[in-house]
Amino acid sequence: MSNLDPAFVRGLTRPRRDFLKLFGAAGGGLALAACGVEGKKQAPAKQSDVQKYWAGKTGKGHVDFANWPLYMDPKKPELKLFTQRTGITVTYKEVIQEAASFFAKIQPQLAAGQSIGYDIIVITNGIQFGQLVDLGYVAPLDHGKLPNFAKYADAAYKKESFDPGNVYSLPWATGITGIAYNPKYVKEEITSFASLFDPKYKGKVGMFSDTQEIGNFGMLALGIDPEKSTAADWQRAAEKLKQQRDQGVVRKYYDQGYVDPLAKGDIWITQAWSGDVFQKNLEGAGLKFVIPQEGGTIWTDNMMIPKTAENPVDAITLMDFFYDPKIAAGLAEYINYVTPVSAAKQVILQDAAKASGEDKKTLTDLAASSLVFPTPADYAQLRHYRAFKNPQEQKQYESIFQPIVTA
Repeated sequence: MSNLDPAFVRGLTRPRRDFLKLFGAAGGGLALAACGVEGKKQAPAKQSDVQKYWAGKTGKGHVDFANWPLYMDPKKPELKLFTQRTGITVTYKEVIQEAASFFAKIQPQLAAGQSIGYDIIVITNGIQFGQLVDLGYVAPLDHGKLPNFAKYADAAYKKESFDPGNVYSLPWATGITGIAYNPKYVKEEITSFASLFDPKYKGKVGMFSDTQEIGNFGMLALGIDPEKSTAADWQRAAEKLKQQRDQGVVRKYYDQGYVDPLAKGDIWITQAWSGDVFQKNLEGAGLKFVIPQEGGTIWTDNMMIPKTAENPVDAITLMDFFYDPKIAAGLAEYINYVTPVSAAKQVILQDAAKASGEDKKTLTDLAASSLVFPTPADYAQLRHYRAFKNPQEQKQYESIFQPIVTA
């Protein structure tokens, strides 16, 4: 069993993040610039760097873990089991509310080579992730200490463009940005970005106010890979999005509160996050979520060890623990986001077989959902956000897309 009460799944009402702030859409790059975050970019870690960092380090029996809210059952069954198995105690704090502000808080200590008080931090792929790596603030991982990750992590999470080979990070959870629609009002099967720009849905389309989210969709609609995009590509995408706005197709640019309007029929079709739709459908909303044929966006929250961590050996032991399929299943049952461990699906099915009533249905639906267990074909359609080279490049990007949602 995964040690979770399936009733917790039904208790979820809202996702745990505000994407508008998460990627610093209105000022992530500006926040970094204001912090004076400069410095020489570090060369990628070599095996010798890994050996040098981990040489002589031993476990001390404790881990301090910083994460986002609502990313673990409040009863913390996984951490209790970890302590039972290893004797290592864990202090778990939900202190990351927004990526740029968290980075700004810890950056001075990291720059000074001081402990930030946490051995594991969870950072989303984006500019803050890149800054932590480029400035040499995070430890290169010793994969000899990660047997569960080697055995159970899905292949898609071992070749992510923002950290190829997982030199500095292991995924905690993942989500997908695609299109959601309400079949009560949209009678056709939605398969393409073209529907978000279709005049017949004028005033009934929702788009995100996050610049990376709308920028990605604008580029994907034009057949552009966001990860490889140029400033010229951004301009082309912005023009398409401006046309969508100026024609009155978009009802509103949303940060978080789009799901209820979609369920009520205020909007009929919208950009959407996979976890939102799955959770809303637990309430019987009957919404549809699709990855458009042109592609969708995948984001990943990642565990990292600050280079100044006081307990790195215990931290990497805990990181690997979460790749045990039973542990990964427990997390998926609570948070309903995509798990990087597909073997967790079988554990959830086993839990469903032992459950009854509504709990049985909820767990069965969870295991069957491509919003939690994407297919290989789904992964093949997904792209990451543009990894900005520096704050100046991000500010250029924002100056192109921000006027669309604020005009």
